[in-house]
Amino acid sequence: MEKQLKQFFKFLENDKKVSSNTLQSYKRDLEQFKTYLVLNEKKYNKIQEEDLKEYLNYLVETQNKKPSTISRMIASIRSFYQYEVKNDKVEKDPTEKLQSPKIEKKVPCVLTSEEVELLLEQPRNSDLKGIRDKAMLEFAYATGMRVSEIIALNVEDVNIKQELVVCKSENKQRTIPLGKMAINAVKEYLNGARDVLVKSDKEQALFVNLNGKRLTRQGFWKIIKFYQEQAHIEKDITPHTLRHSFATHLLQNGAELKAIQTMLGHSDISSTQVYMQFQNNGINDIYKKAHPRA
Repeated sequence: MEKQLKQFFKFLENDKKVSSNTLQSYKRDLEQFKTYLVLNEKKYNKIQEEDLKEYLNYLVETQNKKPSTISRMIASIRSFYQYEVKNDKVEKDPTEKLQSPKIEKKVPCVLTSEEVELLLEQPRNSDLKGIRDKAMLEFAYATGMRVSEIIALNVEDVNIKQELVVCKSENKQRTIPLGKMAINAVKEYLNGARDVLVKSDKEQALFVNLNGKRLTRQGFWKIIKFYQEQAHIEKDITPHTLRHSFATHLLQNGAELKAIQTMLGHSDISSTQVYMQFQNNGINDIYKKAHPRA
């Protein structure tokens, strides 16, 4: 199985061109599966659906794996066996009729417009850190980009004149508009803070830490937490909370779901539809206030 896994991983990396994180996820899932088969003296090309059900039970009862993790591991194993069937290494895909566990969809944490205003008011423009933090928070809320996408941005990815940002992620690219508040904050950061923070002309990162290096995910998270405490907001805010709030507020103010999907970079609109529940609450409020018989 070792040889087949190496070939499969090479296929994912070179042909499917999956991201590094996705590739590592496949490797973890399939290496764990391989270890289980070895310990139980089972051959991967002789596995039946019942064997896989036993493995899933083992993951739940012995490893305490969550439904979301089980579902991901099934997807990894299924992709491997589909590849093996296609290359005539196994006769039948044992995962063909295997059902993934039902995953309870969590309601995203969303800030109200007032809470967003309060959070964005916290950074002060009196020092370099405050100017950077203000630009970063305004930018995150204005674009709805993932934290990994924001910290990967280079200065050249932002077009101040056209008021937009080009987001490149996993071999895909999308263009997102920037609002006036974000543009003004980013301009002030670029002109009054970034040039002072950056120590080398070779540094291309848009957002840098106080040492002039590209900001990390952990650094971004700490900044969000700091201003959450400053604003005395009780909700558990993460960088992703601003992404959820961005999408929800657009939808509540009349933006089309398809446009929001494009800006968020969702490949499947079902991922964007999770925000419809917040729009429905708004519609109910409007109905109760406006309808004479409500």
